[in-house]
Amino acid sequence: MPSTAPITDADPTVAEMEARVARFRALTPTADYIDAGIPGCERTTLRVLGQPGSAPLEAEGFHMSFVLCEPGKSAPLHNHLTQEVFVALTGTWEVFWGPEGTRAVVLAQWDTITIPPGVSRGFRNVGDAPAYLLGMASGKDPGMINWPAQVRAAAAAVGIDLP
Repeated sequence: MPSTAPITDADPTVAEMEARVARFRALTPTADYIDAGIPGCERTTLRVLGQPGSAPLEAEGFHMSFVLCEPGKSAPLHNHLTQEVFVALTGTWEVFWGPEGTRAVVLAQWDTITIPPGVSRGFRNVGDAPAYLLGMASGKDPGMINWPAQVRAAAAAVGIDLP
């Protein structure tokens, strides 16, 4: 039987709860997705939840970012040690996966997909306007992103050395 949360007298102040809010207008793009320099993979990532110091809000056990892509732009195939969830907030997105990225589904607004650990995955804005995608990775430490050989070759061709 599942556990039940106890009812408590907890009553944080407005100021205490305000400190737990990440205002969208105050988010700043992160520059640590080096693969965004690969032609066709240009995108803006706004980190919201994660490890202290890397995101405005600390979260235990998951990481969350908003991604903005122009039409046709993508995140290349990549891999995490943990599960990843994508939610189409606006527009139309293709989420692709597998060793070569040959399998795919299309997500319309609010559609959600979960990718198991160990499966290479990527996404692309297949709509006709800039669009937002929400990405969440589970686990306290999703590990370093890894990329298959073809993505590493595309990065090397433009002088990017993926770690």
